[in-house]
Amino acid sequence: MSAGPYPTVWRAPSFFGTRARQQAVVIAALIYLIWSVSTLHIDARRALAGFARAADLFARMIPPDFSRWELLLKGMTESLQMALAATLAGVLLSIPLGIAAARNLAPRPVYLAARALIVTGRTFHEVIIAIFFVKLFGFGPVAGLLTLALSSVIFLAKMLAEDIENVRAGPIEAVRATGAGFWQVVVYSVVPQVLPRSVGTAIYRLDANVRHSTIVGIVGAGGIGQTLSASFSRYDYDFAAAILLAIIALVALGEWFSDRVRTKLR
Repeated sequence: MSAGPYPTVWRAPSFFGTRARQQAVVIAALIYLIWSVSTLHIDARRALAGFARAADLFARMIPPDFSRWELLLKGMTESLQMALAATLAGVLLSIPLGIAAARNLAPRPVYLAARALIVTGRTFHEVIIAIFFVKLFGFGPVAGLLTLALSSVIFLAKMLAEDIENVRAGPIEAVRATGAGFWQVVVYSVVPQVLPRSVGTAIYRLDANVRHSTIVGIVGAGGIGQTLSASFSRYDYDFAAAILLAIIALVALGEWFSDRVRTKLR
């Protein structure tokens, strides 16, 4: 029996095993997408009317009003203070949690408890956490600071735990062979391997906290976001435009700073 001709065009193997299965999955996904959109009851006339309202809104935002620059500067400073303090607290508190969540360092019961705490913390968005803290501590930067600090601890601990689990085992075994204790193993074999990446992660989290500090304020957790929410509530759109421009400048400054620091660390 003669074999069939060899294929002249290479095709990547199907992710679902066969092309028939892949086509079935694609068709099912399209059907589900169409069904999902149909259940949203989108009113086309109402959606089109939003463009006219958007044009009116932007017209009322021009030119931006910077006359109340003291209030603007206060909100920006508050957002920066929240971001810096939350990042510092997150770095310090994430170290023990990250070590406890590393499979290759912590005992299994400690590892499972730490991982459960991280998974639970990552379940909730910053805005939901901010609403919770606003209910507990009232409106203001305290709720925003606690929100960003908690989110930073969870994020940095997860990243640190994954970095520790990916370190080379040789240095750890070598330090343990000398009779070193647990913390000596961490300091002399784990820290040198994870420190550069951890510093970069902390800088990234600082940049993220600068952006998040402008969001959590919308629900009353302090910062420039709270000022922005109040200006929209009063239909003070020209001042809102000034706030938005200030937020863009603040986020751009944070992005530039994080890029410079990461460049120095390379």
